[in-house]
Amino acid sequence: QVQLVESGGGLVQPGGSLRLPCAASGFTLDDYAIGWFRQAPGKEREGVSCISSSAGSTYYADSVKGRFTISRDNAKNTAYLQMNSLKPEDTAVYYCAAHDGCSYYPREYDYWGQGTQVTVSS
Repeated sequence: QVQLVESGGGLVQPGGSLRLPCAASGFTLDDYAIGWFRQAPGKEREGVSCISSSAGSTYYADSVKGRFTISRDNAKNTAYLQMNSLKPEDTAVYYCAAHDGCSYYPREYDYWGQGTQVTVSS
């Protein structure tokens, strides 16, 4: 069974940090680029970051550049999103997804996780 599972979400104060793992099962993650997306209430799902299958290329939305870092450990079949200096506007459900190349368009991704809630509030 092909599956992506995100974890690591929660409530954090502004300026805090969280690390979101995205664990894959049922397929080999290193064949795919991994994208992170987020969706806030009443808003469309937006691309946050993406890492190529070889980890040779990474991409970030302007809103998170310099604060978020995407990485992957193909030996563990897991990708990560390290989020630092979190802001209230980062509050959203965060999803990871797999595709054969990086894209900011959710419709192009083949596999999706169920999402993990990140809430940034004092």
